[in-house]
Amino acid sequence: MKSSGKSKLQIHLLFWILYYILEVYLDFYWSRYQFPDFQWQTRIQNTLILELGYFLVKIPLAYSLLYVYENVNIKRLFKYILYIIIVVIAVLGHRFFTHYIIYPYIYSVPETLDGKELSGFINGLVAFNSFMDLIFMVGLVFGVEITRQKNLLKEQISQLKSEKLDQELSMLKAQINPHFLFNTLNNIYGMALKKADETPDVILQLSKIMRYNIYEAAEEKISITKDIENIRDFVHIQQIRHHHLTVRFNEDIDNPSQEISPLILIQFVENAFKHGVSESLGDTFITIDIRLNNGILTYTIENSKEERQHEHSTKIGLKNIRRQLELLYPQHSLSVENLTDKYIVKLIIDFHDTISP
Repeated sequence: MKSSGKSKLQIHLLFWILYYILEVYLDFYWSRYQFPDFQWQTRIQNTLILELGYFLVKIPLAYSLLYVYENVNIKRLFKYILYIIIVVIAVLGHRFFTHYIIYPYIYSVPETLDGKELSGFINGLVAFNSFMDLIFMVGLVFGVEITRQKNLLKEQISQLKSEKLDQELSMLKAQINPHFLFNTLNNIYGMALKKADETPDVILQLSKIMRYNIYEAAEEKISITKDIENIRDFVHIQQIRHHHLTVRFNEDIDNPSQEISPLILIQFVENAFKHGVSESLGDTFITIDIRLNNGILTYTIENSKEERQHEHSTKIGLKNIRRQLELLYPQHSLSVENLTDKYIVKLIIDFHDTISP
């Protein structure tokens, strides 16, 4: 709120400076015809002074009307009456300043209309001129302020949308399958009972996976090599559970430092195990092919499935992934082939066309 207040002050200050310059120019131009005998130095000096004097009327008028418009909660009729009262007072103040101060003390001549000296500061035509001058200024002030508020509202809406997307993305990332953790711990428990030699290695890999999910995955982006390493650890643990599983892992990365949003790629592997390998009774396979060439990622996963498996079994798992891709990589390409005996998922991301998460 402090920044928005500072912005409001700067915008209004700039407005009054520009408005003052405009009014000085117009009054100086008008004084050439009204006071042709005055030297230009005298005319510009008088114009600078009188416009500063008019600000004593115009600025209170503008912010009084803005205050009523923004903060006074009364019936519309009473608000209009209040507007009229404020404007009438401002017009009288404008006329008083013009008639009793500007002409006798700045121009050193009496105020006249059509060659006749005015007997008082109330006159229909000159009062109307004062009214139009003030209303023109009020219209400019309201225009500036309403435009500023609309721009501020757009910024706030944009920020809220961004925060909402960030929260949604965080929730989607947090939806880690708890069955993986429970099943892995059960397997480790069984291996510990058998005193299997692989137990320490599996515990280490599980620890790396959990560290990655808790700490490194909290970053907006991470190097693709770390993401692939996490996938390899995940696959290795799964191979312990599934003894009849064949895994083929093909990797071709021309830029190991390429950054990617964490926990995107591994979800396709989790989905392949959950809806493919885990639901198959016989020999199973998963082929993971990941290639990064010239900033274009091509990620393909094939996994076996039972011929009579429910055809919608992968849709729930892919829904989360699709939503994350929509938020992070709007220009991505994702295709899913549901064949008789296997699934084929292909993801293409052009990192040249992506936006920051």
